[in-house]
Amino acid sequence: MIVQKVIALLIMVIPAAIAMYGIKLIRDAFFYSTAPDVDFLWGKLVLGVLAFAVPVWFIAGFILHHDRKKNRVQPRFMIREPEDDE
Repeated sequence: MIVQKVIALLIMVIPAAIAMYGIKLIRDAFFYSTAPDVDFLWGKLVLGVLAFAVPVWFIAGFILHHDRKKNRVQPRFMIREPEDDE
């Protein structure tokens, strides 16, 4: 039981750390662009947005999956069963 909770914690912490690094990359791209001798760093900005958005999407999906299993979501977020037309 403890091992499962540690694994679940790691599943949440590692993407959160990657998302924090993405925020740092976005911030660096904007702050370095204010320097007169440095152009805007598009590569760093795009990498930062991806490094932020993908882990947040993963964490949201993980939480939604977990809450669906425990039946704690609103009916509109439940997986619909296919209806039989006979």
